[in-house]
Amino acid sequence: MQLLKPTVSSLFVMLFCQCLSAQTIASKIIDGKTKEPIPYATVQYGENLGVITNEEGRFSFELEESVQYLDSIYISSIGYAKTGFPFQKSLDSIISITPKAIELSGVYLFDKELSVDDIMERVEERLPINYNKAPIKQRFFLRQSTFNTMQKLNIEFKKSTIEELNKKLIDSIISILPRNAQYYTETLGDFYRSEELNKLEVIKAAELYDKSNEGSMEALSDKMEAIFKANVKPDSYLKIKSGIFGQKVQVDSILDAEDEASELEAELKEPEKTDFLGNRKYVLNQIHNQFFGKKSKLDVAKKLNRYDFELLGYSELENQGVYVIGYEPSRRADFRGKLFVNIEDFAIMRIDYENVKSLKSIKLLGFSYQEHTYKGTTVFSKFGKDKYVPKFMALTFGRKMGVDRPLKVIEKNKHVKGRRKQNELSLALDIINYNTEKFEMVVFDSDVVPKSSLENLEEDETVKAIYLSAYNPEFWKGYTIMEPNQAIREFTVVE
Repeated sequence: MQLLKPTVSSLFVMLFCQCLSAQTIASKIIDGKTKEPIPYATVQYGENLGVITNEEGRFSFELEESVQYLDSIYISSIGYAKTGFPFQKSLDSIISITPKAIELSGVYLFDKELSVDDIMERVEERLPINYNKAPIKQRFFLRQSTFNTMQKLNIEFKKSTIEELNKKLIDSIISILPRNAQYYTETLGDFYRSEELNKLEVIKAAELYDKSNEGSMEALSDKMEAIFKANVKPDSYLKIKSGIFGQKVQVDSILDAEDEASELEAELKEPEKTDFLGNRKYVLNQIHNQFFGKKSKLDVAKKLNRYDFELLGYSELENQGVYVIGYEPSRRADFRGKLFVNIEDFAIMRIDYENVKSLKSIKLLGFSYQEHTYKGTTVFSKFGKDKYVPKFMALTFGRKMGVDRPLKVIEKNKHVKGRRKQNELSLALDIINYNTEKFEMVVFDSDVVPKSSLENLEEDETVKAIYLSAYNPEFWKGYTIMEPNQAIREFTVVE
């Protein structure tokens, strides 16, 4: 394969070294013929240094004075010729690369031509061998984008024996609930992982969303709590009924009693723990278990009899020859897509997938839940070692949730003589909500570490993300991340 290796003049080298520590390389990669952006292409600028373009083909990285770089930036992506560009060409420019057709024969020589079934059998056999199981430390960047759309929000007021819980309050609740909301979380950190233990060090994190939605909900919660305190006896219980189902909830569990002053004072002296660390660890675990976990949705390599495979041809990924294999469901399988299988060790180096039907669909007595979208790409790399680990993942997960049924909240008190029912609120709910989660994770470096590194690491459970009401391009200055898309760059909270 012909690579462009331009000669860099001595003058440029001198200038390049002088301004290295303050320089940011930023560009956009497009298809040379269609001029369309190329998402999730690999941009290599050092021996084991690189970034992944975002969905719009954009990338950037910071240059450090102490790091040794290649003479050029090298761009590679499935279906395109690997190409090198001098650093100076990549400053705030658009880079065009040439499509390369998948060649069906004559590119690679084999002692024995393998059928697609033979290839997939070897893939299955080597799953336990090819992928890392030792404790590892990975420097990663994770972006989670959440989109909520309330397609329908009808709450019909039926009855209330509490004066404040009236139609006016219900209407105000409906007006407060946002119909459309976006929430972005970005995290840079080190993830320590073994088969038994996972720990996380957060280097920097940001949350980008409209805080007024949260504030309005807190105000509503405070108002509802005040109404309950004024009208409901502390030793009562609430019976929540929806159709034929009912559940008791002690009022004391909803309206917490005042803490003793000494307990409160001791609590205030302790560092505040947040759920941010635990939440990020949960997401990272789900990402790593997506391909190998016992309950993973992607079963392509584990249940070969559920799929039909077709050898589409050959290509290259990370300078390795790969079989390009298409797959479609033949039985009760859920996915279709492509596998990129290493010709020498039969490791799946990349999997593209999308569901062909709903992964889960439940309708029961007015409740509905549907997982209608599950699609993405996962790439594996050795990072110069002998086993594969996840290098990149993009996943879009879409769900639809609905409720169409009556709801009653009844206060009862067994200590009151005569009629136990004290108060009642009766509503009719007709709600449909769409939720879409988009995950993008890039691993910049991966190293096998001693098990003691995980065991001895002390996590900071008080870590928080920094809240941003608008995208700030300076926030990640000095760090290498995946570039934000246009929606994030343009996000701002309207005052």
